[in-house]
Amino acid sequence: MLHNKFMIPSAIAIMLTVAACGGDSEPASVAPPLPAGRWIAGDLHTHTTQSADADVSQTLEKILAKAFSSYGLDWMAVSNHLRVSTRDEKGIALAASIPMSVGAERYEIPRVQALQAAGTYADKLIFSGFEWDMPTHDHIGIGLFEGTDKLSSSTKGMKEFEYLFTTRDAAMFDAADVAAWKAKYGETRYNKTADDALQAINWLKQNYPNTSYAVINHPSRNKGSYSIADFRAFNDAAPNIMFAIEGMVGNQMEPDRGGYTAAYTDDNALLRVYGGVDYIVAKLGGPWDALLGEGRRIWNLTDSDTHFKIVGGNSSGYFPGEYAKNYVFNSATGQPVAKDLLAGLRSGKMFSVYGDLINALDFNLASEDDRKEMGGELKVASGDKVTITIRFKTPARNNYEKPVDSGTPVNVKPVVDHVDLIVGDVGAKATPGTAAYSVATNASTRVVKRFSSADWKVDADGYYSVTYETTASKNQYFRLRGTNLGTDVAGLTQGGEPLADQRTGTTDNTQRFNDINDRNYRSLWFYSNPVFVTLR
Repeated sequence: MLHNKFMIPSAIAIMLTVAACGGDSEPASVAPPLPAGRWIAGDLHTHTTQSADADVSQTLEKILAKAFSSYGLDWMAVSNHLRVSTRDEKGIALAASIPMSVGAERYEIPRVQALQAAGTYADKLIFSGFEWDMPTHDHIGIGLFEGTDKLSSSTKGMKEFEYLFTTRDAAMFDAADVAAWKAKYGETRYNKTADDALQAINWLKQNYPNTSYAVINHPSRNKGSYSIADFRAFNDAAPNIMFAIEGMVGNQMEPDRGGYTAAYTDDNALLRVYGGVDYIVAKLGGPWDALLGEGRRIWNLTDSDTHFKIVGGNSSGYFPGEYAKNYVFNSATGQPVAKDLLAGLRSGKMFSVYGDLINALDFNLASEDDRKEMGGELKVASGDKVTITIRFKTPARNNYEKPVDSGTPVNVKPVVDHVDLIVGDVGAKATPGTAAYSVATNASTRVVKRFSSADWKVDADGYYSVTYETTASKNQYFRLRGTNLGTDVAGLTQGGEPLADQRTGTTDNTQRFNDINDRNYRSLWFYSNPVFVTLR
């Protein structure tokens, strides 16, 4: 039974130093060289025509072509809804509905394998996950893999999960599989309660402890879907699996940015996106900072959540890689493989971006003899100097088109207006059943320094580069947030903080699509994952 693209340089170039906290000493000695490897860009949350709510034209091959040929991704998860499938990977209607896991096994995975065997996308990592309707909550993106050196999506595990944790009719599965599952679990299935949701997390931990992930998708889109106590409980149950939140959500082509359609009232402030980013991550000192303030290794992600872009009078989301990208550091330099990607995701050494505002980031904290990067923990003595390095690149242009979907690029280079260095204190982890377990704020979180073009210089490697020196005095974390917007832009930012995105409701369809696209490319953001500082 169940129980509860860019190579990293090997050395740091000369950098500008900004004194802080009254420090007047020279920066700390340069730590060991940065590790070899490269950033690989990808998307964990995509849908094809095999999801009933995706457009019939959203074929597997179309989405792969958009992701890899058009927008240059290195990896992608196909994550159709864990519901019934009524179409094959080409959009052809099936004679009878089948479980999504069966559809992945029968159509999706064989077609990807055939394409790669023939040399198409042979250098890319493509795997199958799924989006599960978690009982009493909302959607969670799951991937589970089997194998050793070269992991592959586990269709065996996907089918067992779908049987156990959905209301799918048992008659839709192979009779021999159902018999084996009943022998293992009895007649009980787990598809109704919050306890059932936790059972699923525990099932992943028991069966795929090192080869699975569970990402909370668009966490604030629907009222009452999650509390911060839920996030803590998921992470407590399986910190190696539930380690990420999709804070930079997809569906950015919706009139309500991100598809967040709650009424635009003050009491719904927690159900909004801010610069396209879910309140949980966008709110300074909000829920994400509360989790980081306990030292939890819970990272931020972005995804496309692609279902279709523009069909008839409706628009939904950009294609994979077109607007949202996750950059994960890959220590290997060859073709990315699932094992390395999973390790990179779990490590937290990644950053997420809208509209290609940046395409490389070196964010690290260094003492005299050590350096740690995103997701890492720098251990120092109280009073030690810590040098914070921020280096980023921007591409020559992004994918902004005008008119939208015309193939006519605007050809404007994205420009970072400022980068915020955010700090928060780290204390004890909240205990289940205590009042602290429901606290969704971190009062210590603040912008410790805001950098602009007046502060950074272009270094020998072509990075915009700036450093900041501080003195370690307590356990803390540091993270970054950057944007192309000024600190006070009417309707978009106030005092440097993003304001809630408003609905774009132009009556004329064509004009509305263009207005939405203009809105999105006007408001670009990137978020890094944190680096922790711990006193030893």
